[in-house]
Amino acid sequence: MKTLLDRERAVAALGELYESFGYTRFRISKFEEYDLYVRNKDFLVSDSVITFTDTDGRLLALKPDVTLSIIKNTPSDGVHKLFYNENVYRVTKSTRSFGEIAQTGLECIGEVDGYCLYEVLLLACRSLKKIAPAFVLDVAHLGIVSDVLDSLGASAPLREKLTKCLGGKNAHEIVTLCRENGIKEEKADLLRRLCGCPQTPYEALKELASFPEGSFDRAHLEVLKTLCGALKKSGFEKNVHIDFSVINDMNYYNGIVFKGFVENIPAGILSGGQYDKLVKRMGKNASAVGFAVYLDMLENRAEESGYDAVLIYKNSDDPGLVSAKADELRKQKKRVLVSKSAPEGEKCAETVTLDAGKED
Repeated sequence: MKTLLDRERAVAALGELYESFGYTRFRISKFEEYDLYVRNKDFLVSDSVITFTDTDGRLLALKPDVTLSIIKNTPSDGVHKLFYNENVYRVTKSTRSFGEIAQTGLECIGEVDGYCLYEVLLLACRSLKKIAPAFVLDVAHLGIVSDVLDSLGASAPLREKLTKCLGGKNAHEIVTLCRENGIKEEKADLLRRLCGCPQTPYEALKELASFPEGSFDRAHLEVLKTLCGALKKSGFEKNVHIDFSVINDMNYYNGIVFKGFVENIPAGILSGGQYDKLVKRMGKNASAVGFAVYLDMLENRAEESGYDAVLIYKNSDDPGLVSAKADELRKQKKRVLVSKSAPEGEKCAETVTLDAGKED
């Protein structure tokens, strides 16, 4: 029985995956100058930051984010592929109070090309697969969204409202807002069609190709087409969806954005995209793409998932044989408890004895 990984095993599995692709572990102090977060507070998941004054008078913060630190400390030349296993300090979704959150992710910064973009999406898929066998990666292109919004000629406040409607898949409100603000029906229909775009890549790309010329830059569509085709060849055709409700802050992000979901967790556990605008805002002449895996969502998975197998032994059993049987089960990627009896209150997919083999 395959279950979600618990947090500790996820950290190890993802780190091994990223290293196998040539990504280098990024390590940094727990502290950063508070000014870094003040200048980029809109980029943060939460604008609440724990601060303190250093001995030299500088105002420091326990870092609530890793990406900003990576950009700050990474050169713009060449391509720099980095991953991190770090703790960040911010208000957690579960408790609504400050907590220490384990976060894993990767960043590709510098002269990012089409292959780099595909590789990051591939690693996003493989990361989700490491965590759980059933997963979905929702992908969108902010260039298409931005171009369609530009074609409406909407004011900044209206544009913000329409963007929120798209993020909430509220096609009815999109039509209503456009009508109330004098936007022609055929123009409003473009945004409504994005809202209801089919999820399967083949149908979605077909629908986008049918948009009138000038609706958006066709180069954006080619990027989506190329990436979906490459991910299909990598075996992830059924796991990738096109979904234009995936909208990150367009003041920072551009191009491809994505969000990942796994079974048994109701919210997105992985989020990422291209953030060239953020890099340039921080004074770097470079491009960037990356994602974070929110491991705090796996905080209690070890307790919830129980054991994959319990190996039952007797006092008369040879310890060496018991150990060998346990190792045999672990080679099957199973979480094994060796015990004289099955523990009460724990979920277990199977019990195993040396004599009888597998039993229900």
